Amino acid sequence: MGPRLLAVSGLRKEFPGLRALDDVSFELRSGEILAVVGQNGSGKSTLVKCLAGVYRPEAGTVDLGAPGEAGAPEMHFIHQTRALVPGLSTVENLALGGAGRETGPLRLSKRSERRHARALIGDFGLAFDVDRPITEISPAERTVVAIVRALDGWSRPDNVLVLDEPTAELHGEEVEKLFRVVRQVAAKGAGVIFISHRLDEVTSLSDRVLALRDGRVVGDVPVAECDHDQLIQLIVGEAIGSLDKAARAENREVVLAATGVAGATVRRAALRIKAGEVGGVSGLLGSGRESLAGLLFGARQRTTGTIEVLGKPLRAGDPAASIAARLAYVPPDRHADGAVMEMSVRENLTLPGLRSLRRAFGRLDRRAELREVRRWIDSVGLRPAEPGRRLELFSGGNQQKVVIAKWLRLEPRVLLLDEPTQGVDVGAKLAIYELIDRAAAAGAGVLVSSADAKELVEVCDRVLVMREGAIVAELNGDRLQEKRLLAEELGLDAAHTEQLFDENEEEIRA
Repeated sequence: MGPRLLAVSGLRKEFPGLRALDDVSFELRSGEILAVVGQNGSGKSTLVKCLAGVYRPEAGTVDLGAPGEAGAPEMHFIHQTRALVPGLSTVENLALGGAGRETGPLRLSKRSERRHARALIGDFGLAFDVDRPITEISPAERTVVAIVRALDGWSRPDNVLVLDEPTAELHGEEVEKLFRVVRQVAAKGAGVIFISHRLDEVTSLSDRVLALRDGRVVGDVPVAECDHDQLIQLIVGEAIGSLDKAARAENREVVLAATGVAGATVRRAALRIKAGEVGGVSGLLGSGRESLAGLLFGARQRTTGTIEVLGKPLRAGDPAASIAARLAYVPPDRHADGAVMEMSVRENLTLPGLRSLRRAFGRLDRRAELREVRRWIDSVGLRPAEPGRRLELFSGGNQQKVVIAKWLRLEPRVLLLDEPTQGVDVGAKLAIYELIDRAAAAGAGVLVSSADAKELVEVCDRVLVMREGAIVAELNGDRLQEKRLLAEELGLDAAHTEQLFDENEEEIRA
């Protein structure tokens, strides 16, 4: 590695009743990619805000550049919120950051700015209308706009780039394109701080891992010296056992049967889910995988086909009928569709089923409601355990626990989960896996739709693979492997897939 670009020493940041950072120290060198990992609440976001100058720490120092060096490097940030102006276009958002625009008489024309924006976006293999408002482009496209704004117009190559959850809304090839750019930036002399909940990304991209727990550094190790399980133990603080799939009952009744189902991006789908099993759905973006769970529940309109729950037909496009039939659906975007963030934990947990809490003349029994809410808060391990607190004030992992718990409370016969661990930390992810296992043990049939092949292999008994709107394969037992999932998703043979994995591993080592 090259010379030191950043030195953080003894950083301490306190809030009322909380020490968010406690004696945090580390260094970052030119050419190095440092991953910062930890559960929600570990201090990662506070650290980023201290580095950005949003928070002033009570103690400690942040020094840029090597001792005695003339001229310090700059720091560039990509925050979780992306910090884009919704009503402005891509061109205008890039111009706000200084991308492609000069001051004074050399100021670029609108046409030149537009051409410059297209070129920056094109480096990621994307081509979309750069004059459309940010609100009208996809989350992945918004992420790319934030990334190119942070990378454009550097005055020197050895700056510090801080990426806070940059891949949360990216998938597959989009992630790889980002990683190629990050590696190129580091190769030219930059130092990169990379924050992610996705541990496979951490191990494939970074050189070193800094682990935070309760605001303190609990590990600072080269990636080559720790595997996936060791990383989890470092973050969580204890060894994690695997799910016992063998304990799940077989030969149970079929709780959900779908035949010839079509709608949205699904052309045809037939599947059966049994009580006590965890099935999965895999597929690339656009394969139909991202539409199937919502289609089965009725959140998306079914055009053809039949769906039966416990042998009884289900009306198309009728979520209320699905709930009455004891179907539950956790959508991929909890903020937009899964919960009411401005409402409390108590209100969110009981909202789908208030009838059991009603008394004479429709009056809500507040004491009974609070007892039930507290029981579910304990059951899912919500932290902090505050039923009256607004959901928006909790971490992503705790929000997701509430979203899942509100459906488990209704004792569903079928539980449909679409990207259930998206944007949550490793501790919350493991807690959600346990909730899935418990739901299956209680007799529910579970269907997990996910872009994360590792997740599907870990939690599912079998996985259906979708391609071009249809289910094209089913993997179970010894055949349920990440490599085989990728082969079926891409329509490749096993030998070609082995070659792709070998080439990827060689690129990572290089």
